Amino acid sequence: TSTHLGNTKLDWSDLSKVPFPIACTPQGCMELLDRCNVEIKGKRAVVVGRSNLVGMPVALLLMHRDATVTIVHSKTQNPQDVCKEADIVIAAVGRAGLVTADYIKEGAVVIDVGINAVDAPDTKRGYKLVGDVDYEEVKEVASLLTPVPGGVGPMTIA
Repeated sequence: TSTHLGNTKLDWSDLSKVPFPIACTPQGCMELLDRCNVEIKGKRAVVVGRSNLVGMPVALLLMHRDATVTIVHSKTQNPQDVCKEADIVIAAVGRAGLVTADYIKEGAVVIDVGINAVDAPDTKRGYKLVGDVDYEEVKEVASLLTPVPGGVGPMTIA
C-alpha cells in the first residue's frame, strides 16, 4: 500500500523506508504481526484505546496496510460486540483485564500493549504486572496472544 509524500510514494509494508519517525510501540506491534505471518490486508482490526502514543498510531499503521480499522474507546457503545467482530485486536487502553474472552472471536489475534500494576499481597513487591487483556480467559479463544509481562514491552525495547 502506498501514500504520497510530496512526489515520494511510501511503502507501508517496510516501515524502515518511511522517511519520518514512527513511535516504537505501534511499529513493534506491526512487526509482531508480520513476524507471526498474520494477514493484515482485508482483515477487521479493532484498537482498544485512542492514545496519541499507541492507539491512534497503530490504528493508522493498520489502515495503511489495508485493514478495516475500528477504534474502541470509553464512549463506544457495546465495545464487546465491536471487538468480537475483529480478526486482530490491539489492546492499549490502560485498564487491567478489561478485554475478556467475551470480547474476542474464536481464532482472533490479540496484542496486549497494556501494563498495569495490580495488588498482589502474596508477592514480594505487593503487586504484579498485568495487561489490558485477561490472559487466562483470552488464551482459550485467541489464536495468538501476547503475554504481560514478557510480550510487547521487551519487544519494544529490542
